[in-house]
Amino acid sequence: MRRQFRGQVIDGMLLLDKRSGISSNHALQEVKRLFGAAKAGHTGSLDPLASGLLPICFGQATKLSQFLLNTDKRYSVDIKLGVSTTTGDAEGDIIARLIVPELNKLAIKSILKKFTGDIIQIPPMHSALKHDGVRLYELARKGISVKRKPRPVTIHELILVDYQEGLLRLNVYCSKGTYIRSLAEDIGATIGCGGFVNRLQRTAVGDFDISAAIDLETLKLMRTDSDRRNYLLPPDRAVRSMPLLEFSDESIFAIRQGQTVLMSNTCAQGLVRLYTEAQEFVGIGEVLSDQKVAPRRLFC
Repeated sequence: MRRQFRGQVIDGMLLLDKRSGISSNHALQEVKRLFGAAKAGHTGSLDPLASGLLPICFGQATKLSQFLLNTDKRYSVDIKLGVSTTTGDAEGDIIARLIVPELNKLAIKSILKKFTGDIIQIPPMHSALKHDGVRLYELARKGISVKRKPRPVTIHELILVDYQEGLLRLNVYCSKGTYIRSLAEDIGATIGCGGFVNRLQRTAVGDFDISAAIDLETLKLMRTDSDRRNYLLPPDRAVRSMPLLEFSDESIFAIRQGQTVLMSNTCAQGLVRLYTEAQEFVGIGEVLSDQKVAPRRLFC
């Protein structure tokens, strides 16, 4: 009987620059194969149309992926005005064409202000959200449309980069859960001519920037595993923005047993990174109101 290959135990994180035209899962499986990794996962999918930053976690780093999922994101997007599609992007079928009104940059900026701050979005049918256990995009492919619950998101910044001949280029800085396709459609509806996402690139996830990412083609050209692993970041890099707390071996033992530990000399609040005195990363804890630290997500 042929023995199944289970892969190597690799812990760390890779900043991948996903190309347009492939799904996030396809990119993940390619990276996982190249590294020969036993366990890997991405931290928030990008549509096949979209390119850009896709952080991939290996091994124990997958325990921290939820914290990247919850961070703010940055995008560069081109919105084609005057055309509406079934999917809200260039991959859908055209369902309407309207004349784009005369627009200048001052008028566009005034419209964009309406979408800056706390807003309400209706998720698109072509999304991974579930309705009665079924992904919305699966229903959409069957021609089924269901009512979706509006959800609050925050647009921190919505910057006009360029506008020429019905093509609107924006930089978007937004909270988790923001649908750029919905934003494009809503902007087009407000202008009165419709619109869809013609190009989308994710440029940042939390404090990770696309400038530090590497693409699949470059990874494939590397000759050795060692060369590829040079691009791995340590797992705790995913939560660098959290305060750091050090504990004695005795306290770390208690934390690993699920116990809370008093930390009276800290002003930190909420989630924190836990380390031994020897600077070994242990995991994520939470500082409670009584200044005790409770374990939340620990490494083995």
